[in-house]
Amino acid sequence: MGNSLAILGGAQVSNRQWPRWPQPGPRALKNLEDVLNSGRWTLSCAYQGRPSYEQRFAAAFAEYCGAEYCVPTSTGSASLAIALEACDVGAFDEVVVPGLSWVASASAVLGINAVPVLVDVDPATYCVDPGAVASAITGRTRAITIVHAYSAVADLAALTAVARQHGIPLIEDCAHAHGATYQGRAVGTFGDAGAFSMQGSKLLTSGEGGAIITNDPEVADRAGHLGSDGRMRSRSQLSVGGMELLETGRIMGSNSCLSEFHAALLLDQLDLVDEMHKRRRESSAYLDQQLAELGCVGQATTEGTTGRTYYRYAVKLPEAALEVASVATIIEALSAELGFRLLETYRPLNDNVLYRPTTRRRFSISPDYLEQVNPQRFDLPVTTSINDSVVTFGHEILLAPPEAMEEIVSAFNKVLSNIGDIAG
Repeated sequence: MGNSLAILGGAQVSNRQWPRWPQPGPRALKNLEDVLNSGRWTLSCAYQGRPSYEQRFAAAFAEYCGAEYCVPTSTGSASLAIALEACDVGAFDEVVVPGLSWVASASAVLGINAVPVLVDVDPATYCVDPGAVASAITGRTRAITIVHAYSAVADLAALTAVARQHGIPLIEDCAHAHGATYQGRAVGTFGDAGAFSMQGSKLLTSGEGGAIITNDPEVADRAGHLGSDGRMRSRSQLSVGGMELLETGRIMGSNSCLSEFHAALLLDQLDLVDEMHKRRRESSAYLDQQLAELGCVGQATTEGTTGRTYYRYAVKLPEAALEVASVATIIEALSAELGFRLLETYRPLNDNVLYRPTTRRRFSISPDYLEQVNPQRFDLPVTTSINDSVVTFGHEILLAPPEAMEEIVSAFNKVLSNIGDIAG
């Protein structure tokens, strides 16, 4: 077959076993066994005479981020919704949302009966465009949400300035950015709140889970109540068998507590995250340099980023190749060469099958509301262009040895050199 593409029956570039994710650390099993035998599997169970794993993780993650407060949650989606409500966003309020993001960025806004206003992103960083944010603000805007997307940090200087100018809260979605820094500070500490996901694919994971960080005691207090059925952790001395969560009645909430099992895993994972970040940065720097020689353009990050993290490696394909074959076709060819799955970016939220408010009756508040939350009323040309030209793959691949990065470059070279073979 010579140099025939693997998708057409040729030999693969790589036959290696690529790293899997998640990867447990040395304390994982011990921590889980400790929870199993502790008599307390969640914060809402009776106090057993020692700090909960949830409380220990909250303190450790707040310290890691340099934040005053951390409120763990059951999921990243819950952390977004709770952060918004903790900042007093509610029914019919408008919330600015990046058009390039996982669906939860918009569905969390819908979940509190607010209105997601989709805006376009920067073509180099894939993070929300500060100019588009400023243009989208109206008298009904009650919050701005931003996403530090894939491996980039959003333009926090410009975005915090817009939020301050209009006197509205800024919520940072840090689901891709555990440990990323801007101007020497951790992301999530620039806005009124930072929302994190610890879902199974994330850089810091317990399978499912989330957290909110903030330096505002009122936001932290409200978030704690909202995620614990209107209860708050007692600050008094407790006796064994007592309840640590007090029924204050201050704010009606829901149950979005992080279980003790998840918190125990997160404490294990937190020990590993920075060393893994270092390895991913080294691999990404090599790929950026080598793939640039093939005409590909790696995702940029905002000037002022001082610590970059890589949730997914993202690179834009050469225009000449895209004139011959679609990004989906090229992804199939690359995946066949490498033996792991590459993907496009998230579908634009104005044309995403996962974001269809009309498919759930709970959002049929009124015809006017349904029109306001209709995603197709927004135009997102930059987001669409990125989706049509960028390929991505998961951060676990970047943990492979240096010679594996050479194989990735070889696969790109092979597919792009033989692009005519998959034209159509």
